[in-house]
Amino acid sequence: MKSNNPYIDKIFKAIADPTRREIFHALVVASAAMPINKITEQFDISRQGVTKHIKTLEEAGLIQINVRGRERYCKAETEPLKLINSWVSFYEKFWNSSLDKLEEHLNKKV
Repeated sequence: MKSNNPYIDKIFKAIADPTRREIFHALVVASAAMPINKITEQFDISRQGVTKHIKTLEEAGLIQINVRGRERYCKAETEPLKLINSWVSFYEKFWNSSLDKLEEHLNKKV
């Protein structure tokens, strides 16, 4: 897994902020596209603030925006999280190996 993938960087940047994670979570739980106004109602920040967060999520591929009339609807896209899962899974092998070695070492001392 290439660690300097700019797409991964965008995803990590997007999910690094707690408000963006909450916006994304709200859209995943809704399982449907939501208008920006409805998303904004759930947060104690301005529509402009929510829109900036949504733009970051969109740039990371975590949200798709569709325009219907005058309203913009946001829908969660969970597929990019598979890339993050893959990245983390690569390092999980090392954690498990280290923990196994620690267990062996501790069992020798007993």
